[in-house]
Amino acid sequence: MSPGKPTILVTGGAGYIGSHTVLALKQAGYNVVILDNLVYGHRELVEKVLEVELIVGDTGDRALLDDIFKTHDISAVMHFSAYAYVGESVTDPAKYYRNNVLGTFTLLEAMLAASVKKFVFSSTCATYGVPEFVPIPETHPQNPINPYGATKLMVERILSDFDVAYGFQSVRFRYFNAAGANPNGLLGEDHNPETHLIPLVLMTALGKRESISIFGTDYPTPDGTCIRDYIHVNDLADAHILGLEYLLKGGDSEVFNLGNGSGFSVREVIAAAQQITGISIPVEERDRRPGDPPILIGTSEKARTILGWQPQYLSIQDIVTHAWQWHQKRHK
Repeated sequence: MSPGKPTILVTGGAGYIGSHTVLALKQAGYNVVILDNLVYGHRELVEKVLEVELIVGDTGDRALLDDIFKTHDISAVMHFSAYAYVGESVTDPAKYYRNNVLGTFTLLEAMLAASVKKFVFSSTCATYGVPEFVPIPETHPQNPINPYGATKLMVERILSDFDVAYGFQSVRFRYFNAAGANPNGLLGEDHNPETHLIPLVLMTALGKRESISIFGTDYPTPDGTCIRDYIHVNDLADAHILGLEYLLKGGDSEVFNLGNGSGFSVREVIAAAQQITGISIPVEERDRRPGDPPILIGTSEKARTILGWQPQYLSIQDIVTHAWQWHQKRHK
């Protein structure tokens, strides 16, 4: 344990964004305890890379939460443990409302009982739904079009009410497309099933998939394919440290977009991957998927201004290069 720095409970800390944030917390000198049910998290990354205490359990387990707060001097909670497959949320919404809403609510009640009132929440740009205009600011109307986005919006509303009633302060980060990997190759993206474009493209380059599908080539964009805002996972982690420190210094509850501020099309991502890997990547063109907006780009000026956040890896080449280093190592 590091003397002087507070202890942070990180739920979902064995997952993709959570693990990168735990590493950033450690590098900033914080003590960290991870709570993860390991449904999607990776025990070996916690044990071999992060080397922090791992408690295997669920945010819906109130007795376990009470025990954690009694036996550890927790100053704040970072909450990453949500299910995040949009398609699955449509076919099995009960799973999403149970974990993402009820699990989070149980955690918040346990925090209140332990008088821990600083909370950094992993939200999503999916709360905005189909954008009315881009780039999307935090003031854009929130109208989610799937249960995943709806669960995140519900938690945001709970946090607003808890702030008014109980003085419970939170920072809510609405991510755009998290991507990339730790530049040193220690951590990266490893989902099962994998649904994100960059790892799917790189798995195709590695010969683990036959081709990469482009869903829709007739969008009103320069090359006809969807444009998305990809934000490097290390830059996301840095924002979480800044958000935590903002709260620990007495900052009021706030919401921030976390994005690149510019977008890259599906074809641009594939082209970057071909250039970086030196491998020709087979492409299959398919029909549009329902509910896919042509362009999703956010503005993160608020995070830059209030938190002093300065993303380091804004180019798609950096993002894909770091992801490629990770995938080559992970899938030898």
